[in-house]
Amino acid sequence: MTILAGFGRTLAATLVASVAFAGSVMAQDATPEQVTAARAAMTALNATGQFDAILPQIAERLKGTLIQSSPNFGDLINKTVDDEALALAPRRADLEREVANIYAKTFTVDELNAIAAFYSSDAGKKLLQSGPLAAREVMKAADIWAAGISRDLAVNSDKKLEAEIGAQKKAEGQQQPQ
Repeated sequence: MTILAGFGRTLAATLVASVAFAGSVMAQDATPEQVTAARAAMTALNATGQFDAILPQIAERLKGTLIQSSPNFGDLINKTVDDEALALAPRRADLEREVANIYAKTFTVDELNAIAAFYSSDAGKKLLQSGPLAAREVMKAADIWAAGISRDLAVNSDKKLEAEIGAQKKAEGQQQPQ
């Protein structure tokens, strides 16, 4: 038991050191040119749009929890939580900055410019809009194809094995005296 506890402490210390090192590597600042290109790529991709609902969803969950605890103060709870959520809304820019830095560190300026150019084009916009539908259809087609391949492999293998096994049994039967 002591060995396991020691191993756990060593693992925890290693993880903390790894996270600290990774954080210091990611903390390097991107150049203004990288950040500008990253923001253009992010805009073209609508990379952070999916996060717009986070604060409103958290506020609604909190209001539900608080109202459940104190139903007589529903109006006050709604107003207070809404006011506090609005006060926190400017912090959305923190996420934008962080994502821009991640993109800036992940891609070169030329790559970011190419990404922005493509996803700002009609083809890029259509890919963003229709890509998920196409991906679902591709997965359905792959599932149907896999089912057919599986069926054919099983049927064809079964036929060949029956023939081979039958031939072997027949040969064994002829070799044994009757």
